[in-house]
Amino acid sequence: MSNILPGLIERFFIQRLMRQRNASPHTIAAYRDTFRLLLKFAHRRYGKLPSALTLTDLDADLIVAFLDHLADDRAASAATYNLRLTGIRAFFRFIAFEEPAYSGQIQRVLAIPGKLSAKREVSYLLREEIEAILATPDRSTWLGRRDHALLLMTVQTGLRLSELVGLDRDAVQLGVGAHVRCFGKGRKERATPLTQVARATLQAWLAEPPRRRSTALFPTVHGDRMSADAMQYLLAKYVKAATARCPSLGRKGVSPHVLRHSAAMALLEAGVDATTISLWLGHESTRSTQPYLHAHLAIKEAALAKVAPLAGQPATRFKATDQLLAFLDAL
Repeated sequence: MSNILPGLIERFFIQRLMRQRNASPHTIAAYRDTFRLLLKFAHRRYGKLPSALTLTDLDADLIVAFLDHLADDRAASAATYNLRLTGIRAFFRFIAFEEPAYSGQIQRVLAIPGKLSAKREVSYLLREEIEAILATPDRSTWLGRRDHALLLMTVQTGLRLSELVGLDRDAVQLGVGAHVRCFGKGRKERATPLTQVARATLQAWLAEPPRRRSTALFPTVHGDRMSADAMQYLLAKYVKAATARCPSLGRKGVSPHVLRHSAAMALLEAGVDATTISLWLGHESTRSTQPYLHAHLAIKEAALAKVAPLAGQPATRFKATDQLLAFLDAL
């Protein structure tokens, strides 16, 4: 009987991910790395070459052992743990239709739970901190004008880093209803409105001759498309310079994603509802917008703490008399 596993993996990537789902290069790369690690782990465990591994080798016990290996030996975070498990689940959902005879094994793998992780409060910048960063680039130079336009676009639109560096000049529409169009996660296209300030800044920026006929909205001095690392580097440079006029920046880790959070919080504080913010940021669902709501509640609680408390006796805590209830209360 021929080994079906190599063919299933090949069809999963080419047929399911690339052709049917038109998955992004980031998704394909993440799933590819997951299977590289999994097959190498199975090779060490069973002593078989990866091409000789069978579908029955990839049972729930092996998957659990692999995930434990990531957490214990490779010190993988909960997010990385869940990312690897997501790729494995996607593959087993695919083979559930391809090889129904393995349904028992498939269901046991799909039943493996993800790992819960602590959710950190959203980090974002205050208005004066944003203004300090935007005032730092030297707009008498080409690079300074580019960087100012790029930073302003980031804090106003809330685009992701990959979306920003992937923008072309024709993505910006400056007529009635000025906006910028981009392709986000899952290759979903969306249009994000531009404020009058952003519109005027981009209009002036687009009036400058493109470097070496580059189509990129924010190119390098050589006309190449800017990399994500370059964007992070220039942001760190301007944050460091802006700290002199705004010391609070020195206590914050400022990344392009923090600027994205700042755009979301500005919308929330302006009274924009969570559903609109979710659409604005290109979230898959409104659940991704919930952390901003929690951060906003934290602001309100901090203000409430400054208010003098009302007179009255604090309520006493219920004391269980039953031994079982007492045990549960002590947990």
